[in-house]
Amino acid sequence: MRKLLVPVLVVVFAGASAVPALGATKRVTVGDNYFVKARGVPSVTVARNTRVKWVWKGKSLHNVKVSTGPVKFGSSSKTSGSFAKKLKQKGTYSLYCSVHGKDDQSMKLVVR
Repeated sequence: MRKLLVPVLVVVFAGASAVPALGATKRVTVGDNYFVKARGVPSVTVARNTRVKWVWKGKSLHNVKVSTGPVKFGSSSKTSGSFAKKLKQKGTYSLYCSVHGKDDQSMKLVVR
């Protein structure tokens, strides 16, 4: 029985290390007219089933909306707080703030 148990435990532990941690969360800053950083269109990559949490840090009204991607979602417009979404569908999402428009506040989110 011991000879069979050791290979089974090795397979179980090896497989567990390849799986992303359950409950993983990626934080994304929502600043005044930007996501993540003040310049450019940032790209954030996460594993499938990761919870992405957008956290408002600025003082202006903002939201998070998907313009293109496998699944459409969006937050309400607000000046503080956060919005979270567990991303189950792989693909590339283009997000923007509809208050400021795609040219002023956008980001790319890649789910692998």
